Amino acid sequence: MKLQYFGDTDTLYIEFRGDSVAETRSLDENTTLDVDASGGVCAITFEHASERTDLQHLTVEGIAA
Repeated sequence: MKLQYFGDTDTLYIEFRGDSVAETRSLDENTTLDVDASGGVCAITFEHASERTDLQHLTVEGIAA
């Protein structure tokens, strides 16, 4: 899993897995969902992320060793 924030465009990209993206679905005008050929979620993108998410706080829980 990978999180990337692009300050120049205020975009937050969260990649859940690196599978090939078969389709990008628009959830609303500022949110897209990337899915693989089976419909599994690969990633989500948030535009205007600083207004729509809490970028100041990141908590990671339940990481398996």
